[in-house]
Amino acid sequence: MGKAGATDSFYTDLPKISAFDSLCDAGCFTPLPDDWLIGVSDVVNSTVEVANGRYKTVNMVGAAVISAQINASDKTAFPFVFGGDGATFAIWPEQAEAAEKALRAVQCWAQEEFQIGLRAGLVPVRDILAAGLQIGVARYRASEGADYAMFNGGGVSWAENALKSGVYGFDPAPDGTVPDLTGLSCRWTPTSSRNGTILSLVLQPVGGVDDAQFTKVAGDVIQLAKGLERGGHPVPVEGPETQWPPPGVLLEAHASKGTGSLGATRRKILFETLIAWFLFRTGWTIGGFNARHYARITGRNSDFRKYDDGLKMTLDCDAATLAQIKSLLADAQAKGAVEYGLFEQDQAMMTCIVPSILTDDHIHFIDGASGGYTQAATMIKARKKQAV
Repeated sequence: MGKAGATDSFYTDLPKISAFDSLCDAGCFTPLPDDWLIGVSDVVNSTVEVANGRYKTVNMVGAAVISAQINASDKTAFPFVFGGDGATFAIWPEQAEAAEKALRAVQCWAQEEFQIGLRAGLVPVRDILAAGLQIGVARYRASEGADYAMFNGGGVSWAENALKSGVYGFDPAPDGTVPDLTGLSCRWTPTSSRNGTILSLVLQPVGGVDDAQFTKVAGDVIQLAKGLERGGHPVPVEGPETQWPPPGVLLEAHASKGTGSLGATRRKILFETLIAWFLFRTGWTIGGFNARHYARITGRNSDFRKYDDGLKMTLDCDAATLAQIKSLLADAQAKGAVEYGLFEQDQAMMTCIVPSILTDDHIHFIDGASGGYTQAATMIKARKKQAV
């Protein structure tokens, strides 16, 4: 494993991998330094929240965890993964105090603004190693301007389970504590499927099974997806659609109001988005902002596929490919090689972190618009309960 005392440069120094299918090779992952910590978070009763139609709110809370950590780290690069109903990240030891403060602030904010409980904690990598698990990280280059972390080894899943069981975890910050969520937004219209189905897929290895079996199945799924237009990317080349007023304006107002007025913040966002909507429609450039270029980059910078102790994908899928994926996964599960969950819906949605509209480093987290990742994970849990 990594050497104790490794600094914040560990992740910055990792090579950026451009071919997603090469991530099937465990050799692409570098062990995290053993003095680092894993930040884990999870929306309480997310399945119920999604069933009640609050899937966009659940996504917003999950993305808020990452937004708060980015702002707390003074923009120093660190690994993170968006999970739909939560997020995972890794930080160096000197950042632990700031990370805890940011996590606890998001817990308070989620409860006060949305009445949503959020579990959150920091898990030492040494504890994961002592439990017999590993945790490796890779840096995947989604585009010229954006890259995302990928995790493997089982350590993240162990940390998440330990959080849910109460081994780790923080209490929320005192009432009224406001996290710094600068840049967090959700202004895009959900993207409708062009091929028939937006498929949310969660594929996990089975404990005790040879890693090569999981790797083979994951690679086969990725190859099937490569047969789709743009590898199944749910966002068109020209970028996602816009409408005015944007559907996520109230959620963004909750995120950006700070200690100010919700109504005033909402009116400010409505004004800004009206101007943006006009620019998207006309193609005009104002103040260096080219709306159509921004929309194209948004699609390129999106995380529609990832490794998070398993494979997660949100695909725009045609009927034939969907049938092939279902057959492949059912066969692999029958052989005991993998566990999987699938959820089909009509649209994908996006939650964004935008440091500046004038640069190309904005990042965009994709999920199925009906709570796809949460629903797919619920399928796995239900199958496990039946097997008991």
